[in-house]
Amino acid sequence: MMILIAIISLGVIGIIGALLLYWASKKFEVHEDPRIGQVQSVLPGANCGGCGYPGCAGFAGACVKADSLEGMLCPVGGAPVMAKIATILGKEAAAAEPKVAVVRCNGTCQARPKTNKYDGVKSCAIASALYGGETGCTFGCLGYGDCVKACNFDAIHINPETGLPEVDEDKCTACGACAKACPKNVIELRKKGPKSRRIFVSCVNKDKGAVARKACANACIGCGKCAKECPFEAITVENNVAYIDYTKCRMCRKCVAVCPTGAIHELNFPPRKEAAPAAPKSAADVQPVASATKAPVAETKNEVVPQATEVKEETKK
Repeated sequence: MMILIAIISLGVIGIIGALLLYWASKKFEVHEDPRIGQVQSVLPGANCGGCGYPGCAGFAGACVKADSLEGMLCPVGGAPVMAKIATILGKEAAAAEPKVAVVRCNGTCQARPKTNKYDGVKSCAIASALYGGETGCTFGCLGYGDCVKACNFDAIHINPETGLPEVDEDKCTACGACAKACPKNVIELRKKGPKSRRIFVSCVNKDKGAVARKACANACIGCGKCAKECPFEAITVENNVAYIDYTKCRMCRKCVAVCPTGAIHELNFPPRKEAAPAAPKSAADVQPVASATKAPVAETKNEVVPQATEVKEETKK
């Protein structure tokens, strides 16, 4: 009898609990727009965070809730994915210029000699927290590859000869993971540019010119020649280092020519045409002039001689 009462009691409690759960689910039910799932299905699923949202699900929800898709971009999928999202949501996809990661440090092993040796965990984040680095430049790349580990697309690698990271433009999706992983902030996302042509200052050293140049032969010394040369006011010099605003730059490359340290880089441009020196005049060009000068003299003599002969003959007569 006691067992039967216990079974019945547990059954009643279970039923009451189920009813309470059902009521709570209806009371606090969150209605999800079915379009979020549709948008998420066309996203690449990289969950890289390059869009500025926590994963593809967060980006899909933001796209559905937004009044327009202006400023919204999936860096991995690019324009084709945004066009699909616009079709699903019945919105217009704003044109967004593709970007690519650039390394703003040119402190190669030859240009930036080491002053000490780091004997610790090969991590840029850890080394940066401990001290300035193995060279005299405390602003440059540490070269331990945190950016390489952060990239999900195998688009960045450390060059063993220079000790600096290099970006593969064909693989880079401009997700920004490498830029976030760099404790020195030497990696920046910039406009890819027409035909992948870009101009940027490959230095972030904020020391004064002499100090920066002593630490690295390729450092920007903040001389301001590039800013004075730029006709579009795209270059500013702040904290002893120049910066090129890619939204104003027209890629005339005048700044590259006047930079005394080569800190301004130009990528994927055709080689510059050098003016050919004027060719010296050959002897063949000079000879006709001399002949022309002598000719009248000869003609004059021929004319004078006959006249003198005629005068003598008249005198004899």
